Amino acid sequence: MIGLPSPDGTYHGGMPRHRDHARRTFSGYLPRVGRSAALATGVGVTAVAVASGYVRSIARGHLFGVTDVPYAPVGLVLGAQVYADGTPSSFLRARLDLGRFLLAQGKVGMLLVSGDHAAPDFDETEAMRRYLVDQGVPADLIVVDRHGYDTYDSSVRARDVFGATKITVITQSYHLPRAVGTARAVGLDAAGVGDDSVRDRRFAWTKGVLRDQLACLKTLSDLSTERRPVLENPTDAVRRALAVSRAMTA
Repeated sequence: MIGLPSPDGTYHGGMPRHRDHARRTFSGYLPRVGRSAALATGVGVTAVAVASGYVRSIARGHLFGVTDVPYAPVGLVLGAQVYADGTPSSFLRARLDLGRFLLAQGKVGMLLVSGDHAAPDFDETEAMRRYLVDQGVPADLIVVDRHGYDTYDSSVRARDVFGATKITVITQSYHLPRAVGTARAVGLDAAGVGDDSVRDRRFAWTKGVLRDQLACLKTLSDLSTERRPVLENPTDAVRRALAVSRAMTA
């Protein structure tokens, strides 16, 4: 039954009219917020899917296994986490082990290890170099890139600083399509071999997969704007390492 209004603005048996209006307004606001959030989420998911699809499509036909990958002078090993004690994480060790295997099999002529040296007390690439040497890789066949802060930087610097033209990218398999796609998009003749040996680290692997999908947005932005990474004068370090490699196999 509808109550009658009283002088104080209430309905007999009801609530104040301003409260009733506020409740109706708020209840109508929630669906609008939900629709806006759903729309924003949909746009974001679509953007990631488009960026991922584009970058990965560039790598199509250039992803290989260890037995069928064609020879490339340079094996580009991309950096990953290094522990506080200076030892490579399991994911990085797997990349390095794959790199030295390809080197031993004659699939690459030398290894260019690219990673982060953003602080004096943090040198990802020195940990990579030291691990390879400890595993028996000749130091003369390793070149270090200390400003490979991300996949795009590593690719551009391999081209502009180290003079690489044909490379094999070495990383985890979930990262490989984006890495090879990026390298090819900046003009490198790039193929890639991916590691799956740490796939049993399910949480870290899944986290890496999701992170890589999101990273495609930044990669597409970098490619579109032709962002310039940290660059210095070109070096002939790769050329010298390849000369040593040829002498060792002659």
